[in-house]
Amino acid sequence: MAEQGTVVVRAYTSRAQIPVTGATVAVTHPSAGGKHLLVALRVTDESGHTQPVTLPTPPAAESEHPGTAAPYTLCDLWVEHPDFQMLHVENVQIFSGVETLQDAELLPLPEFPEQRDMTRIVHLTSQPL
Repeated sequence: MAEQGTVVVRAYTSRAQIPVTGATVAVTHPSAGGKHLLVALRVTDESGHTQPVTLPTPPAAESEHPGTAAPYTLCDLWVEHPDFQMLHVENVQIFSGVETLQDAELLPLPEFPEQRDMTRIVHLTSQPL
């Protein structure tokens, strides 16, 4: 039986961490040639959270010995809302049997229209296992 993990996104803005309702979250799996395979689409609720997205993962036992392949599945998140800059979070690590809560801080769009095409990219580093 394949093992699974989940990811939930929490979208917010400002240092006060005000929830962003109605943000669209695309969960993708990186594939060959820099392309992304769409895994799921979710919309944040009034608390800024998405419903969980389940992904297949390598067995948890693979993390018990050093030098083995990465014991997690990688996914990317694309978070967008009309009032905020798009956010791209790369290399979110999903572990077997674990619900990953990924924060997504959204920055309000400036008043200049040409800024609407900006995307902020956050690259997460691998866990030091």
